[in-house]
Amino acid sequence: MSRVLGLARDVLFARYIGAGPDASAFFLAFKIPNFLRRLFAEGAFAQAFVPVLSEYRTSGSVDAVRGLIDRIAGCLGLSLIAITVVAVVAAPAFTAVWGVGLLVKGETAMFWLASDLLRITFPYLLLISLTGFAGAILNSYDRFAIPAITPVFLNVCLIVAAVFVSPLMDEPVVGLAWGVLAAGVVQFVFQLPFLAHLGLLPRPKVDWKDPAVKKVLTLMAPAMFGVSVSQINLMLDTMLATFLQSESIAWLYYSDRLTELPLGVFGIAIATVVLPTLSRQFSKNTHEGYGTTLDWALRMVMLIAVPAAIALIVLAKPVLFTLFQYGKTSVNDVNMAALSLCAYSLGLTAFMLIKVLASAYFSRQDTRTPVRIGIIAMGANMVLNLLFVVPLHFIYQIGHMGLAMATACSAFLNAGLLYRGLRRAGVYQPGSGWLRFFVQLVGGSICMFAALMAAAYYVPSFEFLAWLDRCIYMALYVAIGLFAYVLGLAITGLRPGHLRHHSSE
Repeated sequence: MSRVLGLARDVLFARYIGAGPDASAFFLAFKIPNFLRRLFAEGAFAQAFVPVLSEYRTSGSVDAVRGLIDRIAGCLGLSLIAITVVAVVAAPAFTAVWGVGLLVKGETAMFWLASDLLRITFPYLLLISLTGFAGAILNSYDRFAIPAITPVFLNVCLIVAAVFVSPLMDEPVVGLAWGVLAAGVVQFVFQLPFLAHLGLLPRPKVDWKDPAVKKVLTLMAPAMFGVSVSQINLMLDTMLATFLQSESIAWLYYSDRLTELPLGVFGIAIATVVLPTLSRQFSKNTHEGYGTTLDWALRMVMLIAVPAAIALIVLAKPVLFTLFQYGKTSVNDVNMAALSLCAYSLGLTAFMLIKVLASAYFSRQDTRTPVRIGIIAMGANMVLNLLFVVPLHFIYQIGHMGLAMATACSAFLNAGLLYRGLRRAGVYQPGSGWLRFFVQLVGGSICMFAALMAAAYYVPSFEFLAWLDRCIYMALYVAIGLFAYVLGLAITGLRPGHLRHHSSE
């Protein structure tokens, strides 16, 4: 629900603010707290906190669990308040770090607009991080539905802001910024009654010397880097994009949002579900169940990621035209965003695998290894940025595609090294049936690719179609692709029973 509404939100963004300099200023101001949210909310904090909470649940009393939650809430809350105050006061400095290219190119109007918007959007970090803290507790108690539905409110608030508030503003993007802040308040307040129902509503206490707080901080510091390498790379893309054409940030935003759809619906969802399970299995030394759970998660990710990546590449322009080419978004914007969408899609499988593979490390409270691997991947990303962006920008004026290509390539390096590390440590050995699974996956993907290419031969260019015709043809594409993929899987022998998770804790 969250991702579908997020798609609707982005459709409205394209209609009301388009892909011009003002839109890029808003996306920059939204990306900064959103990026830090990945660290403090569902990123490094959750990966460090959930295993410790699971350990306390397994070996400690209810009072010990409550004490842990109270002290973590106090220390996390105080840290976030301090960061938020500094960021709001020093918003131009934060904007200068992420948007240095704007200053270099002399685009001061866009820079100061982004800085003003950041003062409104940055407190969202405080609110959404506390929401992520509450969600991590609920997930640890296998209450997945409430944290999963909470992001819906972000999209609802932004949709309301886009439709009703932005038209009233001299600068429409200012209305969207206030929508971000309102969403943070709603999301945080929504989860509190459910924590109270479990008897775990925090009573914040600041105690930096508490052993559990020290343990979470020790695990979190390296995890902030290890779990978020893909996000850091995307943020570096944004920084570098400020040196390119002024619309590049918006082009990257729209293409990234489409790759985030399968990543968020399936990749993050699977990783969120398996982390508490893997943590409990590791605490109980259930090695067989641990391997089975990880095996299942990897297969499920690939079953979704591979066809999703192929479909996004084949249908890049039709999808973008159908969703975004209205109002202030031009045909050129779609053509440019399609290039970066294809490049990001090449790395979609790796993005999703990283989520699951990183969870395997964090469930064992090993945050050092992902850091070492993340440093390698980030270094590779920066080198690849130079190799791809410079020629593509100066020769073809499509440098933003090079940024996306570098991120995709470094993601595969990251995923490969994470996998090799688990194998070398003896933590994970692939179960039986992987060769048969690969055959089934390739068979289904080939069927889908052939069906989509055949259908594309008979469909006119989406650029000249009306909105309703675009929707009808896109629905046909989706139906044909899905049917062909499932048929291909069935022909090669995959059955629904093969997708069930059989694990003992």
